[in-house]
Amino acid sequence: MADPTWPGERLVTAAQRGDVDAIGALVSGSYPNVRRFARSLCATPEDAEDAAQEALIILYRKIGMLRASGALASWMFRIVRNECLRRARTVLRNDAPPPDGAVRSAEDEALERLDAGRVAAAVAALPADQRRVLVMRDIQGHSGRMVAEALGLSTPAMKSRLHRARRAVRLAVQAAPGSAFGGDADANAC
Repeated sequence: MADPTWPGERLVTAAQRGDVDAIGALVSGSYPNVRRFARSLCATPEDAEDAAQEALIILYRKIGMLRASGALASWMFRIVRNECLRRARTVLRNDAPPPDGAVRSAEDEALERLDAGRVAAAVAALPADQRRVLVMRDIQGHSGRMVAEALGLSTPAMKSRLHRARRAVRLAVQAAPGSAFGGDADANAC
């Protein structure tokens, strides 16, 4: 059942076709819901307002990319969630003091980038079918059902590929010399 507080499908469809008045009405009609959702997810009211504004800018710019007019609410919520997460990561990276008042050294930062590079290399080395599932599910944050449908897979097949991809990345990163992830690859295997 559609949520009556969201703009209707006719308005969404008109906005997708490029109707400027419909786009304006869609953005202003979505604002209360987007703001409410951002306030429930973001750490501060300022971050919530910024995330809501960013989501509305994306809505304005990319309404034509929305596949189903009835999916507006879930699409907007995903955009807000991602924006709130991005803001939280930025705060943690930039503002959080290192433990025990220590200053992060250039070596620590270099090791962190090196580990990120190992993960990226491990993902790039995956077979294409596993890489697509991993990227869509774990990086882009799509639901399992959506990933399965987008790739033309059954849900169990998608889950199997995702499991194999995650395991391969974990093993590749753990096996890399000097990895901060360390540990015995066999002990952590699924």
